[in-house]
Amino acid sequence: MEQVKSEQVFEEKIASAKPTVAVFKTTWCKDCHFIDPFMPEVVEAYKDRLNFIQLDRDEVPDLCEKLNILGIPSFIAFREGKELIRFVSKLRKTRDEIEQFLDRSLEVADALQK
Repeated sequence: MEQVKSEQVFEEKIASAKPTVAVFKTTWCKDCHFIDPFMPEVVEAYKDRLNFIQLDRDEVPDLCEKLNILGIPSFIAFREGKELIRFVSKLRKTRDEIEQFLDRSLEVADALQK
């Protein structure tokens, strides 16, 4: 997953016609570390259909404020610069829940393309 450290690069990445999932995390977040072991496999499974980027909320605080990122980890799917869907909850996210979100992101992207 590509690490993005600036709002400018973020804007470039989410402008893609291929849906892009932005994952907002921090180094001190226990729930963020919980997903680390399985995320590479998840990214690999979806790489043909989705782009993935990762942002540290502490490195891009203005962007997070603009996007209303309060809880972490947060997942937001974008296409052509527009938000499609987001997955934010207070609870620890499981691999199954993340994959359901990614499947739903693809459904929303497909529905909006028609």
